[in-house]
Amino acid sequence: MNFHGTEVRRRALALLRDGAKNADVARRLSVPLGTISYWKHEDRVRRGEPVSKRPSLLCPRCDRCPLDEAAYSYLLGLYLGDGHISHYAKHKAPSLMIALDDSWPGIQDQTESALRAVFPHNATCRVRAKGAHSIKVYSKHLPCLFPQHGPGKKHDREIALEPWQQEIVDAYPWDFVRGLIHSDGCRVTNWTTRLIGGERKRYEYPRYFFTNVSQDIVRLYTDTLDRLGVQWTQANARNISVARKASVALMDAHVGPKH
Repeated sequence: MNFHGTEVRRRALALLRDGAKNADVARRLSVPLGTISYWKHEDRVRRGEPVSKRPSLLCPRCDRCPLDEAAYSYLLGLYLGDGHISHYAKHKAPSLMIALDDSWPGIQDQTESALRAVFPHNATCRVRAKGAHSIKVYSKHLPCLFPQHGPGKKHDREIALEPWQQEIVDAYPWDFVRGLIHSDGCRVTNWTTRLIGGERKRYEYPRYFFTNVSQDIVRLYTDTLDRLGVQWTQANARNISVARKASVALMDAHVGPKH
């Protein structure tokens, strides 16, 4: 790493204040362009001049920039299911990772599209694991957009939506349900037998399952189903089933099988 003395920095700032372009100053003083840009930014802040943030540093909560709410509602469901936020010392910004099974490449693609819609100026990537990929993005504002983040596992702490999040879920409930199903749910075909004309015949019917250890997350799911008019049953504290024909038809229209 090259370190540049105070005299080089002073000369660079003098040129910049006189109107020289960043690239010209970088070439003239043999200093990396990024370093020149950083010096200029810090100098303008110190002098009280207005500075604009890089797009990747903008936050819908802190800076009130636009947010794709439908994509966010879907991403929130994914995060509550199979997502987690980590912050390692070697990285300046925390990362959001959504772990998804390789059996459903279409869901991996949808997840990456949602990340790009919510974080349009931040690069996404895929981290390979055995039989799965984690879709990943870095942003300093992840705790702003996902205030449910905290130490430990989700089911060991309270999970509640903030009012602004609930407004988004209320506006885009099916996107939220789809995210939860795509992370911690499935559509299966069950079967039983019925006596028809004196003969016992096999009868198949579709059903949606959602499973989560956190009772708070289960409640968020069922509360949303209630608002959508979807009937559900609860086998135990962590398993929710949708099996009524009309309700399955609703789920098929808005969620559908994993792919």
